[in-house]
Amino acid sequence: MAKSLPTVLVVDDEPHSVAAMRMALEDDFTVLEAQDADQAWALMEDNWVHVVVSDQRMPGRTGIELLTAIRDRWPETVRLIVTGYTETNDMIEAINKAGIYQFITKPWHPDQLLMAVRNAARLFELNREHERMTLEMRYLGSTASARLEERRRVLQAGLGFDKLLRSPSSGLNATIALARHFAAFDVPVLITGEAGTGKTDLARAMHYGSLRGDRPFFELNCTGLPDEVLLTELFGLKRGAAQGVTQTKIGLLQKADRGTLFLNGVDSLSPALQIALLRVVTEGAFQPVGARETLSSGARIIVGAHRDLMDLVADGLFRADLYYALAVTTLQVPPLRARQGDIALMAERYLLDLAAEHGKAARGFTQAALDFLENYDWPGNLPELRNEVTRMLILAQNVTIGPEIISRHILMSAPGEDSADRTATLVGNLEGTLKERVEVMEMRILRETLTRLKWNKSRAAAELGLSRVGLRSKLDRYGIEPHAMSEED
Repeated sequence: MAKSLPTVLVVDDEPHSVAAMRMALEDDFTVLEAQDADQAWALMEDNWVHVVVSDQRMPGRTGIELLTAIRDRWPETVRLIVTGYTETNDMIEAINKAGIYQFITKPWHPDQLLMAVRNAARLFELNREHERMTLEMRYLGSTASARLEERRRVLQAGLGFDKLLRSPSSGLNATIALARHFAAFDVPVLITGEAGTGKTDLARAMHYGSLRGDRPFFELNCTGLPDEVLLTELFGLKRGAAQGVTQTKIGLLQKADRGTLFLNGVDSLSPALQIALLRVVTEGAFQPVGARETLSSGARIIVGAHRDLMDLVADGLFRADLYYALAVTTLQVPPLRARQGDIALMAERYLLDLAAEHGKAARGFTQAALDFLENYDWPGNLPELRNEVTRMLILAQNVTIGPEIISRHILMSAPGEDSADRTATLVGNLEGTLKERVEVMEMRILRETLTRLKWNKSRAAAELGLSRVGLRSKLDRYGIEPHAMSEED
């Protein structure tokens, strides 16, 4: 389909002038003709006009009066005026009132008129394009803001505090309440707690719960890494810094600029790295390995420690100035054994996630299985619980997982009614007389064996070298009751 020509309206009370302008323009434009202001106005009402070329001296309204009215009604239309008079006052009036793009003086040459109208039409198109781009930029700006806010909301929902699964009475609730408050303040945070308690998840939740949530989050576990590796990972490496280094490596401090960097295990940092970290925290400055220039980072620093840093400061193993620079705000993450009410929730979540990951159907745990899991100390905290759930999922024969496949050391450490033996999982931890220690171990062995064999007393008695009567007597003596369906023969 051929592209339509721009439309130009020529207005002049002299027919021969209108005809001359039409002949000069008709090859490049769709030409509309009017002999006075009223005809011109009617044509403007019915057509989309790009350019108006009007004579100044006409009966009725003058060209300036017509073009002034057109500017008010159709401001995008480009206006030109043809006049035989060049008085300064007329020009000023035309510019001020009508917003004239160009004057064309009589007598005009056809090429002069054509060039002026072509330029006017081009100006019309440029103005339209500018309007379109302005609207588009406004739309994109508002859309980008909306998308950014939506992304932040999604991240906060998927990676923020709501992801930290816990019960209404969890020992973690007080810590999370403080973390929510600290998240909004751009200061360092020290998170302490045993290994595997979820310090990284808490740091990530603080990041996505802050105004930095749309920026990157990086984490680095410093435990066990040599200084050379830590320096390179944190500060980066300049090309040629060492033999064989052929390209520059960007460090996490640069990558996390305006975002958050979580350094776990800072209690294991060497004195040299403590000094380097102190400069980062207090000045935001660092030097890549092998570089002379000093760079700056706007990353928020959150650190995690497995040990009490104050004890390390007292022992001279950790710099006091670094401790106070990091501990502007502190959070203590309780171990899993102090969050007994969370264990069942965590186990069920892990089971569903792992079932989807491994493509194996799983509906949940029996109450008996959850009882054993809840009453174990979990010295390895969350990783140990996840590993145990993984093992149980792999061994499970039913979609609902019972206690018979729980690891033996967990079954044997399950408490009695008074929970007195909850932390005593090894013989060396037991207290009391020899008889009392033997009884505790015997009770645990009985409970573990019967649970593993799904309370099939015949099989349990045979494995333990007891008669059924002897097994029954011991169960009555220790008050051991079944946690699962009996499979007695």
